[in-house]
Formats: sequence, C-alpha cells, structure tokens
Amino acid sequence: MNQQHIKQIADLLWEAEQHGAPCAPLRERILDAAAGGDPVAAAYAVQQHNVRRRLDAGARAVGRKIGLTSVAVQQQLGVDSPDFGMLLADMAFGDGAEIPLARTLQPKVEAEIALVLERDLTHERHTFADIISATAYALPAIEVVGSRIGNWNIKLLDTVADNASSGLFVLGSTPVRLGRLDLVNCAMSMERRGEEVSTGSGAACLANPLNAAVWLADMMVRVGTPLRAGEVLLTGALGPMAAVAPGDRFVARIEGLGEVRAVFGN
Repeated sequence: MNQQHIKQIADLLWEAEQHGAPCAPLRERILDAAAGGDPVAAAYAVQQHNVRRRLDAGARAVGRKIGLTSVAVQQQLGVDSPDFGMLLADMAFGDGAEIPLARTLQPKVEAEIALVLERDLTHERHTFADIISATAYALPAIEVVGSRIGNWNIKLLDTVADNASSGLFVLGSTPVRLGRLDLVNCAMSMERRGEEVSTGSGAACLANPLNAAVWLADMMVRVGTPLRAGEVLLTGALGPMAAVAPGDRFVARIEGLGEVRAVFGN
C-alpha cells in the first residue's frame, strides 16, 4: 500500500469538505494506492487518515455507522456486505435542532434505528444474544448522509474512503429497551414538510438491524477497535433516502420508538 498516495487521496476528501466543493471519484486512485493489494483496505486507510486528523484536532469519537445495509444498494455497487464509518460528537444534532446547511455536502436523509451500548463487544464472533445483552436502549435516528464525491458518483471504494458517506446524525429522545421492540416488523414512515417521502421497516436493514450490529461488532474486533460501552451504532436505513433542500423539515416515525426530527436552515 502506497502511504503517500493514501495521504493524497485523503487530502482531496478533506479539501472537498473544507471548501464545500465535491471532488471527482477516487476509485481509480485508490486502486493505484493499493499497489496490487486489497483496494478495500486501502479505502479504509484513506478513511482512517481523515478520522485521525479530526481526532488530533480535538474531535471525540462516539460510535460507528453501518452503510450498505440494503441488498438493492449492495447490488448497485457490486458488493455483498455492508461498510462502516466513524461517528464523532461534532456530527451529532439534537432532535429538532436546526442544522446549518453549510455543515452538509450534497445531503440526503434516511431513517434508522440507533443502538446505544452499555457493555463492550469484544468477542471474535458475536451473536444476537451478545448484542441484545450489550445494548442499553434503542433510539429513533435520522442520518444526514453526504458525499464529498461530485454528483454522488460513487462505488464501494469511494464511499468507504469517504467515511461511508457520513455527514451528520440526529438522535431522538425516547430510549426504548430492545425487549419492547419488534426490530423486524416495526414500520417506518418519514415525511418532508408533511409529505411522506420514505417508508420501510426493520426488515429493510439486512432482514433485521441486529444482523447489521453483529456484522459491525465482528468487524471492529477484526480491525482492532472493538465497540465500547457508551458508543452509538447507526444500524442502517429502514427505507429510501430523501434529498434535502434549504428549509426542509423531516419527521421520521418508527413503530415502537416514536419520532425524531431533522430541521435544516435556509
């Protein structure tokens, strides 16, 4: 893996975010940086370079997001597994708090179930029981996905390098224990300015959001950064994404979890 190329690719993403001007797709550059090795590992190295830059500047890691949990999206990108990105405290907004559009780049929103851990997940291979036992509660969430890649012209390597196309996230304020939820059949509806723009259910997330959580827990142990108590896991979209325009107000309702609102400035 060519570390100089990794840094150069990370710099392109960093500059795109700093200046609000998306860059060209990066997949060919990442293939070159892999130098005949694993290109997905090279893409994660790009992601980690920019995450480390933010942590060194004082940001605080608060969890992980899981992407590509829709089979349709996996097929579109030619992959058969999810990906992950880092969540930082400065990416979090409260329910109904105004989100400045300047904090986003090509934003779209999707409704998700967030899990908040009360125990570490350190096994090499986790089970549903491990995830349930380690979860303090679930929350309704809206992820504001964004892309530093122009026109969302992305494939797997682009989105992995771009922190799994992370932007911001909004958590609701109605914590619910997992035993009170039907994670598979819970219905989701999301409205924009009162008009329904997305529907789905827990089954849309790898057939069960716990499948996504198990995948992430195993992967984090594999890469040497196990999930820890207190971390937030965004488990993946329950329905299609919706584009964001200035002044938009979204309300996502998830059966058994209540609602969460994402409000954007002009």
